[in-house]
Parts: sequence; structure tokens; C-alpha cells
Amino acid sequence: MDIVDATSTGGRAALNDRARALADAGGRRILGIAGPPGAGKSTLAERLVAALDPRAALVPMDGFHLAAAELERLGRADRKGAPDTFDAAGYAALLRRLRDPDPVHAVYAPAFDRSLEEPVAGSLPVPPEVPLVVTEGNYLLLGDGPWASVRALLDEVWFLDLDPEVRVRRLVERHVRHGRPRPAAEEWVTRSDEANARLVQGGRDRADLIVRLPDGRAAGA
Repeated sequence: MDIVDATSTGGRAALNDRARALADAGGRRILGIAGPPGAGKSTLAERLVAALDPRAALVPMDGFHLAAAELERLGRADRKGAPDTFDAAGYAALLRRLRDPDPVHAVYAPAFDRSLEEPVAGSLPVPPEVPLVVTEGNYLLLGDGPWASVRALLDEVWFLDLDPEVRVRRLVERHVRHGRPRPAAEEWVTRSDEANARLVQGGRDRADLIVRLPDGRAAGA
């Protein structure tokens, strides 16, 4: 398994080069960015796509969050973000469509609107001529239930390895920015996010590349 230290300029350039090689490999390729909550997955994915523009498109896993009303109906609202609070089968179905694109029409993917805390369908167009799709999320390497089919649909998966103290601090600040009082944010991170992080960590050895971020700086272009 390869390891890249993305805190250095050379490491960040190596990540861009590796993503560019996938885009140049021919046909449609899908790169997965995995890691625990707060590891910096969305930041790295966005920067890779910007570096490869217009030859890459971003499709986050978070667009497959179940809606708040459905989580309430299922009794899962108090642990939103756990594996069974997503439409994992729907996400896998979208990856299959992306691997074999229609030669004429774009594929539309859902996004997750953090201001609403809800998924929004049809938000992210992926044109057929784009050679690389970058997808990021917690559970790309989970080997259980409907998530188990995801790994085989990805050409490469990178796992972000961030110092746990930095990651937890980042998570608390994120929840505070989105309206939770600090005590409630700390409780949610300890009870929910860190339980999910332990699950995610179990898939680390299934990645192709470990991206180390020991000091908390974001990786990417």
C-alpha cells in the first residue's frame, strides 16, 4: 500500500499527478476519497477536481443521506451519519451508471445542502466526456451490507489519515458553525461521529493509498 505525506508541496503534487494519471487512463474512471468524519475528504476532493478541471467531476456520497423525515420515521434521526442513514444501494447504483456513461446525456447526482441539512436531487451534472469522477465519503471501504458492493466500483480509493485530536476539534467546530451549541456539538461528536469513525477505520487496509495529514492542513492542489 502506498503512502503519501500530503503536508508537503511534493506530496500534494504527487496526489494531483496520480489523479491525472487516472483521468488519462482511458474511458471513465472513478476515484474514491475515504476516511473518518472530519478528515478533510471534501476539501481534498474539491481541490483535485479544481486541479483537473474540466476533466474531473465531483460526486459526494453525502447526497445519499436519507431525508430528515425518513430518518424520523425510521427512528434513526439521533444518529444521522451512521451507515444505515444513507441510501447505500442508491449510491452503488449511481456509481454503476457513472462507470458506463450514456454517450450523449449527463448523469445527474444528488448533493447534500448543509444549510438545509437535506439531500437535493439532480444537483450535480456529470457530462459523458468527463474521464474522471471523484467521489468522497465515510463508507466507501465498508465491507458490510449494501456498502460491500461499493469498493469494486471504484478504480482507486485513497484513505485520509489525520491526527484524531485535530479531526475531533474540526468536527466540533463544524457542528458549531452549523448551529449546534458547543456542548451539544461535543456530545454529538463523542457519541455519534466517533462511533462512525471507528467503523470507517476498519476499512483502512482496503485502500490503495494512505494520505497522511498529521498536522491538520488540508491536502490537495
